[in-house]
Amino acid sequence: MVEEAIASLPLEREPQGLYAPIRYVLSLGGKRIRPVLMLMAYNLYHDDVRPCLMPAIGIETFHNFTLLHDDFMDHAEVRRGKTCVHLKWNDNTAILSGDNMLVLAFQYMMQCDEAKMPAIMRLFTKTATEIDEGQQYDIDFETRNDVTEAEYIEMIRLKTSVLLACALQIGATLGGASEQDAQSLYRYGECLGLAFQLQDDYLDVYGDPKVFGKKIGGDILCDKKTFMLINALLHASDEDRAELERWIGNKDCNPDEKIQAVTTLYTKIGVHRMAQERMDAYYAEAEACLNEVSLPEERKQMLRGIALELMGRQS
Repeated sequence: MVEEAIASLPLEREPQGLYAPIRYVLSLGGKRIRPVLMLMAYNLYHDDVRPCLMPAIGIETFHNFTLLHDDFMDHAEVRRGKTCVHLKWNDNTAILSGDNMLVLAFQYMMQCDEAKMPAIMRLFTKTATEIDEGQQYDIDFETRNDVTEAEYIEMIRLKTSVLLACALQIGATLGGASEQDAQSLYRYGECLGLAFQLQDDYLDVYGDPKVFGKKIGGDILCDKKTFMLINALLHASDEDRAELERWIGNKDCNPDEKIQAVTTLYTKIGVHRMAQERMDAYYAEAEACLNEVSLPEERKQMLRGIALELMGRQS
């Protein structure tokens, strides 16, 4: 339903220089996790999810707007195997088309139950602001060497988790959920997002490239302040910290050698276990939040299933 709705959006408009990049970005696919979560939350309360479809498209349009601008800011070359907008067109097009995607996202989100629109738009606007805050923290961390674990968790909560949480709460609210259920689903998405992002950090070091979908070690090569690096520096012995700091910022070394050396240090220090424990804790908290939702268990099974799929778990 999401793919069909995106394909039918009225984006064959003039000027083509503005709308062709938007069609291009939205056609690149992806898991469509955020709109699917919104529809699943609505589906907890109604079998027919069509009244929630346009807000779901709104959140997917917003998500892709953030990716378009992220790619531009990061000087990225490829997104989902395709050339990024700022390279396929130019920088100005990336800025302007991205801006228009943001406006369209709000237009699509407003196509909901008018009585519930004020609450929906308050949450959506708050979430959009928080994502910008998370992006700025991420940029700030690039030039800081004193980032704490708490600061990092807050950054990924803002940059990643709040949009998953927003999708679930909007779907639930439009579906007629109680305020308590809507808040429990928000926290469910928040905890699931934290677990998912920490897993992404972990897999960037220890994942199988064939399964992970990209070459591992990218965070190590760019000295990204992840949960792994922050805790390695915090818990290392003096000798291991000195060795780790020798690699951080070293742009002249052999990349494969750097990845191997830092990974070995991570394992020696034990940050892989710390990451797994924190992932498990957030996943367990997400499960507890879903348990709080006052609906029969069979109504919640699909949401449990997508959480297992996101985390690559069997049961």
